[in-house]
Amino acid sequence: MRIHGITVRAAALAAALTLTPLAASTAVAGDEENYGNHHRPGRVTVSPSTVSPGGEVTLRVDVCRGKEAVGFSEAFAGDAWFGPSADRGELYAEARIRSDAEPRQYEIKVDCKDKENRHARGTVTVVHHKQRPHAPVSAGGGGTAEVAAEAGSDGPGTSQAVIGGALVSAAVLAFASHRVRRGRRTD
Repeated sequence: MRIHGITVRAAALAAALTLTPLAASTAVAGDEENYGNHHRPGRVTVSPSTVSPGGEVTLRVDVCRGKEAVGFSEAFAGDAWFGPSADRGELYAEARIRSDAEPRQYEIKVDCKDKENRHARGTVTVVHHKQRPHAPVSAGGGGTAEVAAEAGSDGPGTSQAVIGGALVSAAVLAFASHRVRRGRRTD
């Protein structure tokens, strides 16, 4: 059902959001050991942070002082080349996720092309969404087909039969009244 798919996606997103800060803090702590206090690595912001294979992500990095940088990840179909952002004072890039990327979290490394040779790190999570069959379609205004399917095929109940009968009777009376009045006018 549709609720099951939404529940699975919500659980995957919650897991990704829970693991992302943990991975980011681990990467920063490890980088401080590798780089010492000389250059503290920056952070790569990824939007969306969870994506399907073949999708695109926007990357932003604010640690670079120059006008370009290059990003690498096993998830990317190619290198991500960063340039100045028109709306902010940071560098941005777009990257396409490989169509054969496995569902998991991938590390992103960015090397700034500036005098300080600064670095930035981040993560992107690749997820596979299961495709649901598209046919047959339960058509109906606003989901009425699903409600009708849940009601069963026993036919109308007593209240529906009474209301339907009253509506038909009212329509017949209105039509008959109209014909009688029209007949009087022509005579």
